[in-house]
Formats: sequence, structure tokens, C-alpha cells
Amino acid sequence: MLPITIGIVIGLILSLQTAVNSRLRGFIGSPYQASFVSFTVGTLFLAIVMLASHESLGVSGQMFATQPWWIWIGGLLGVIFLTTNILLFPHIGGVQTAIMPILGQVLMGSIIDNFGWFNSTQQPLTLVRVTGLLLALIGIVITVALPDILLRRASGQLKTTATVGNPWPWRLLGIFTGALGATQTTINGRLGLALNSALHAAFISFLVGALCLFFIVIIVNHGFREIARATGHGKPWWIWIGGAMGGVFVLGNAYLAPIIGTGQTVVFALLGQIAGGLLVDQFGLLGAQRKPVVPVQLLGLLILIGGVVLIRLF
Repeated sequence: MLPITIGIVIGLILSLQTAVNSRLRGFIGSPYQASFVSFTVGTLFLAIVMLASHESLGVSGQMFATQPWWIWIGGLLGVIFLTTNILLFPHIGGVQTAIMPILGQVLMGSIIDNFGWFNSTQQPLTLVRVTGLLLALIGIVITVALPDILLRRASGQLKTTATVGNPWPWRLLGIFTGALGATQTTINGRLGLALNSALHAAFISFLVGALCLFFIVIIVNHGFREIARATGHGKPWWIWIGGAMGGVFVLGNAYLAPIIGTGQTVVFALLGQIAGGLLVDQFGLLGAQRKPVVPVQLLGLLILIGGVVLIRLF
């Protein structure tokens, strides 16, 4: 029961982080600079927690020599996941930008568990687990996508907000990006085992991500001037804590993945993320625009919970 609780809680935290980072991005303007702030704050937060826990921030040369190269790229995959979502939105719209990466996460998590990729514990797919995964996906689609589809149909706007062109390459890119997100969860879990510390693994992941975003901002924005827009009078203090929330999320993933597998970690976190997102929408938390929850979303959440129960208990 504890792994389920941790997975749901870190998913809830991620949904709050999304609202916080959206507000930060609104002040800064540049999504890349806002992401850099988030990753940098997360890195500093995890470093402080490590020092308070009397853990070393460094990595021995032997670790680099004995561990596979891919164990260090979790932060890079996180940055790719983040920046690709920014690119997807104009081409396939908000709903598909949310759904396609989720589909990729769930599918890749199941594949990794089934074949034991990245030195993870093999957890073969059973008929009951496959049924649970399908229920979870149906619940996610109902909760995230169906209300928007019904609203557009009722208003006569049946076309999506995507730009003209073939959307399938962008949809496939979204699925691939989600697969990278699930891969990051597995890699950070294996790094945590190698370092004997999930906290250290989360710190390494955020540090790598922050360094990658530093170079992205230099190339794309030619500097960090816009960050100053988020300072000064009238700017809420909590817009700066999104990185710390992200750090807790990555830490939770790194801790859970070796214990219950990537697939279950992803699904439990998605359950928390969607439930938290509904709460943010319902009450307009953290400056988010208030969007009352509709009954069909609660139905989708119940179906998702049913899928989670099948995945976990059978």
C-alpha cells in the first residue's frame, strides 16, 4: 500500500508543480528560461537535502568506469520530454499534447517491465495486467480528452486547434517523448541502486537537466534576461518552488521504479497527477484558471482507479 500512496502523492505534487511553473512561465515569457529556473531550483533543493543528510554530492571515478553510459542521461531525457511538449502544442493542440506522451509513458513502462530492459526486474505482462492498463488508458482519455471533445462538438467546433498539415508525425513524436519519460524513470531508478541513494540519483538527474537547459537558453534566447521579470513587487513567492516539487517527483520515481517496476510507477503517478489536476481546475489553485470538474471526468477517474487496482493486485 505504501508504494501506491507514494506514487499518488508524487503525482499530486507534479500537478501542483505544473500550475506553479505555468505561472512562472507567464511572468518570464520564455518557456526555456522558465524550465531552466525550475531545474536549477530543483538541483539546489536536492543538493541542500543531500548535505543535510550528510551525503556526498560527488561521484567516484569508479562509478563512471563500471556503470553503463546510459545510466547518466536521465536528466537529458527529462529535458527532451519537457521541450518537445512545448513544440507539440501548436501542431496537435492541447488535448493531444497531453494524451500522446501519456500513451507513450504507459506503453513504454509496460514494455520495460515485461522484458526487463535497463537491468530492471522483469515483470511479465499477464492478461489481467493488460486489462488494467487498457482500463487505465481509457480512464485517462475520458478524464483528460473527452470533456474538451464534447465541448467543441456542442459548440460546433469539431476541428482541433492544430495547424494545417499532417498531424501524425507530431502525434508519433508525442508518443516517443512519453516513452522517453518512462525510460527516464527506469534509468533514475537504476542509478539510485548503483549509488545506493535515490536522493543522489535525483540530484544527478536534475544537475544534468539544468546543464542541458543552460546551453539551450544560450542558443535559443541568447541569455537569461527575461528571468528578472519574475522578481519584484506583486510576484508571489511560490512561483519559485516548482523546481523543488519536481525534485520530490523525480526522487519518488527513482525510489519506486526498482521496487514496483516502471509501469506501475508511471500509472500510479499518473493517477495522482490527474486527480491533482482536477483539484487545481476545480478550485483554481495557485493562480490557475478555474475550470469546474464535470461528471464525465469523475467517471474517467473511477475507471482509471479500477485499472490501477487490477495492475497492482493481480
